[in-house]
Amino acid sequence: MTTRSSLAAPLLDRVLVAATVVEVEPVAARMRRIRLRVPDLEWTPGQHVRVLLGDPVSWQAVRSGFRDLLRTYTVLDLDRPAGLLDLCVLDHGDGPGSRWGRTAAAGDEVSFLRPEGRLVPRDAGFHLFVGEETAQVAIAAILRALPEDARVGGVVEVADAADRLDFPRADELTWTHRGAAPAADSPTLLAALRALDLPADGVAYVAGEAKACSAVRRHLVLERKWPGRSVVTKPFWTPGKRGMD
Repeated sequence: MTTRSSLAAPLLDRVLVAATVVEVEPVAARMRRIRLRVPDLEWTPGQHVRVLLGDPVSWQAVRSGFRDLLRTYTVLDLDRPAGLLDLCVLDHGDGPGSRWGRTAAAGDEVSFLRPEGRLVPRDAGFHLFVGEETAQVAIAAILRALPEDARVGGVVEVADAADRLDFPRADELTWTHRGAAPAADSPTLLAALRALDLPADGVAYVAGEAKACSAVRRHLVLERKWPGRSVVTKPFWTPGKRGMD
């Protein structure tokens, strides 16, 4: 939960959006949906917010320019009339984000930077989605925003079926399980992508672990001959590195 000093509050209110947790529920084995009450916001499906987890006026926050306290989460949905914003937090370690996802409860206050990001729906004859657990929310949000007759496909890799997030049109994607193997630079994801019968062009939305995103992009551009501008990537994480957003 974010704390604020009375002196810093006016400045922080110009930068951060203040919200309140209204509901928390499990949506997969290691993922919880955190619903926030928020003021009116502009949001494009696929965009993310950067949640501030800690005291914004602490020495740690000042020294790092907030970076050590910010964690990035794609918005699953925004109901503007009701003022409700949904985030999904994956429990994949003992960092601040995972701890917040495990302990967040109704009534908690939280602050975040306004929605941003370029991993958003594009005009194309075919929409390809590729990623692992951390990409599921972005994929779900973009898929929901596409026309019903849009041609879609792709690969989503999870550890096992229990980590799968349920969302509309998910059955039109290929789902793979890597078991206990690490998600970082997973060969399973790329192998499943290579097995797909893809059109000559389209738009690809690639998100998740940084090395896997790079490998997918190389495959699509060098092997499939897709134009580089048609492959939109969003590396969310890689082992041992913070602040990638």
